[in-house]
Amino acid sequence: MDSRFPSIEILAARAKKRMPGFAYDYLTGGCFSDTNLARNTQEIQDVQLKPHYLRDFDGACQHTTLFGKTYDAPFGIAPVGLQGLMWPKSCEILATAAKQHNVPFCLSTVGTASIETIAEITEGDFWFQLYHPADKSLRDKLIQRADQVGCKTLVLLADTPTFAYRPKEIRNGLSIPPKMTLSNFLQMATHPRWSIAQLLAGSPEFKTMKPYMPNGLNMQHLGLFMNETFSGRLSADKIKAIRDQWKGNLVIKGIVNPADAEIAIKLGVDGLIVSNHGGRQLDAGESSIKSLSKLAQKYSDTVTLMMDGGIRSGADVASSLACGAKFTFLGRAPMFGACAMGDQGGNQVLEIFKRQLQQTMEQIGCEGVEDLPKHLID
Repeated sequence: MDSRFPSIEILAARAKKRMPGFAYDYLTGGCFSDTNLARNTQEIQDVQLKPHYLRDFDGACQHTTLFGKTYDAPFGIAPVGLQGLMWPKSCEILATAAKQHNVPFCLSTVGTASIETIAEITEGDFWFQLYHPADKSLRDKLIQRADQVGCKTLVLLADTPTFAYRPKEIRNGLSIPPKMTLSNFLQMATHPRWSIAQLLAGSPEFKTMKPYMPNGLNMQHLGLFMNETFSGRLSADKIKAIRDQWKGNLVIKGIVNPADAEIAIKLGVDGLIVSNHGGRQLDAGESSIKSLSKLAQKYSDTVTLMMDGGIRSGADVASSLACGAKFTFLGRAPMFGACAMGDQGGNQVLEIFKRQLQQTMEQIGCEGVEDLPKHLID
């Protein structure tokens, strides 16, 4: 671990200096007034854990078994769209780090690396998040590609039924349809390291979707194409159709209320990722940790519950597991690492989280991650 950057906050500050403002805004922004974004981080930090200092203690182990595979830590890298806009090749950087640290990497349909590239980097050990296409034949093609390269876990995104209202993205020209402004060009000119890296890597593209796109689309037409291609609202019928053809693990991401959880469980899904899309979709929504705590009371023994949103440290991972998650995913934190340190950023972030979680578990006297709920202060 590079001792100059020992926390996510320090990495975020360095990333801000290295990135054009529009790219940093895209990474850090929520929707409307960023209320739910702030709620995510604050309420997970409000969770308190109870230490036991006088019990026998044989050491802490982070190993976690999920869907039959044992990972070295109870956290993975969440799907993020347009990673290459924020830092060139960051999708590949983070997939490489996840493989090296034996934690899962989840690729988004709108990521900037293809299914096949990530499969090669991870030797097929990755998850794929599907934005549900409007066209069933495209849906089937994407699912078949994931299956053919060895992907075992398919994640259906539930929490983007509509494009969010994000003021920073509108101001920066990154809404749908997108446009580059004079301000954006000036920002690129004043961040030469980012600009040179982009030139070397090539313009960020939706690599998984590229085979299905007409050639020569400009940014505006590309945005309109993506808008028309995807049907964000899931339904029981859509989930059932995918469950019938996908033989691997099926997970739904974005579940925050019991009614949706009931439907998903009855349809035979294997896991739920409790998430509010990092506070980027519904400003009036509940924090991920609050939704998780409620769902865990009823469904922790019925389905594998996971969580993302607001996790910025190993202590936050411990708090999430204490509140009922079996596993967690990190979205912005690994991106801060890639944007701050390039090729070494993914390793830096995962090492930070491992060390912080280890210290937290040792401090409270918790030997296994499955025992963290016993340390929750209600």
